[in-house]
Amino acid sequence: MILDLSSVLSEQHRTIEQSVPVETDVFRCGTGSFELVKKSDLSLCIAYAGDRKLEISGKGNVTAVIPCDRCLADVEVEIPLSFCRKVSVDTETAAMADDLDESDYIDGYNFDVEQLIYNELLAGWPTKILCSEDCKGICSVCGQNLNEGTCDCEDTGLDPRMSVIRDVFKNFKEV
Repeated sequence: MILDLSSVLSEQHRTIEQSVPVETDVFRCGTGSFELVKKSDLSLCIAYAGDRKLEISGKGNVTAVIPCDRCLADVEVEIPLSFCRKVSVDTETAAMADDLDESDYIDGYNFDVEQLIYNELLAGWPTKILCSEDCKGICSVCGQNLNEGTCDCEDTGLDPRMSVIRDVFKNFKEV
């Protein structure tokens, strides 16, 4: 969705307060594509902050289906979208200013809400997803989900390269 910023940047500097629907159904990034199953409207407030700068704030929630990092089962993860950004619409000064946020979602008087949501999802994406705290993962030999049952694979035990360290602990063990 593209919002027109002309009323905010005009002489009257009218603030835009609007509830905007999240139109993205699938979040695509370098690690894959993830379905967005629940999306609340994004409450957006765009105000003029002086000197061709805008203050953009918003709140909303998105629920994505992400595979568990251990067993690869699908997990619904709620990702809150809560932000307050200060951006410049003047491209020359925006590149030099350190106190301003990146504004690749503003092009002249056009504000791309979906690009802003994409940036916020990318920044707020969880680093570790588990279906449960005691997730057992998958068998490294056959790929069986160990949460659903055991497999008949042989337990490989310790890595043979670690036998020297195991011997050190055996020799210095207190009796």
